Amino acid sequence: MVTRTVDLRSDTVTKPTESMRTAMAAAEVDDDVLGYDPTAFSLETQMAKIMGKEAALFVPSGTMGNLISVLVHCDVRGSEVILGDNSHIHIYENGGIATIGGVHPRTVKNNEDGTMDIDSIEAAIRDPNGELVYPTTRLICLENTQANCGGRCLPVEYIDSVGELAKKHGLKLHIDGARIFNASVALGVPVDRLVQAADSVSVCLSKGLGAPVGSVIVGSQTFITKARRLRKTLGGGMRQIGILCAAALVAIQENIAKLDSDHKKARLLAEGLNEIKGLRVDVSSVETNIVFIDIEDGSITTSEKLCKDLEERGILILPESPSRVRIVVHHQIAANDVHYTLACFQQAMKGVFENGV
Repeated sequence: MVTRTVDLRSDTVTKPTESMRTAMAAAEVDDDVLGYDPTAFSLETQMAKIMGKEAALFVPSGTMGNLISVLVHCDVRGSEVILGDNSHIHIYENGGIATIGGVHPRTVKNNEDGTMDIDSIEAAIRDPNGELVYPTTRLICLENTQANCGGRCLPVEYIDSVGELAKKHGLKLHIDGARIFNASVALGVPVDRLVQAADSVSVCLSKGLGAPVGSVIVGSQTFITKARRLRKTLGGGMRQIGILCAAALVAIQENIAKLDSDHKKARLLAEGLNEIKGLRVDVSSVETNIVFIDIEDGSITTSEKLCKDLEERGILILPESPSRVRIVVHHQIAANDVHYTLACFQQAMKGVFENGV
């Protein structure tokens, strides 16, 4: 019988803390579609200030936040956005920018560190005076941290360079900042400076920050005015959302400071896992809270079997491929959970699960 659960599937699995639940129960609310919810207003005001932008808007999910942002910048159907071939917007958001917005994705290869080569981005920009058969490039999208590259951080110098390139060609820059606070903490760069070059940013509240629901998009006042209308069109206008925003305010106040600890625990896991025979982890690539683990050729297990074996001990992880698994650390993973997880991995790779590990 499993008596302990260590959930490392994602940082989206966190449960609301008692302080969040208390804040939600006491939240002052009103109709946000009409623009009167005071707690939503407080969250949006604080997030705009933190991110160094004029205004902000709460949305139900990061997917909606990215979709709205792309559609505001690419407000003519047939527009084109340049983004990474391994980016979340391109792979995991149901192709919404194309199916709903009529926006064409033009992918550029993501490097192992999450960046795209500046020269490759520029080469992908359509010549506005070129052939009339091409879509019109209007937007560049970056992702920070880059999840599929292992939570790698895009440095501020790189983002500034992409921002300069965008301005040179009259384009906008959007950052999918689902884990932007992880990047800020890991790089030691204030988050407003990290996104200074961006015209818009989508910030997830329910990943590393641990809120139960939602994201916030930030940008200019004009951008947010258009975004609010699109949010309503997409069904994201909600009524007394102060209940949700109250938990997000607690997350901002209490959990940003915990991200450095999450990163250290992820690094500890990576180092320990890399010592286990049959497993391989590129420890140097573990910059934040995501760890990819490769099962070496000739090992006695597969990712599917490894996940199943670990689940029997209460360790929950996700397979990425037949020979790769992913773990994500969050603020509800304790130091002793790390040690327990390493012990369970060790036993799984031996093919033995003894009681009392």
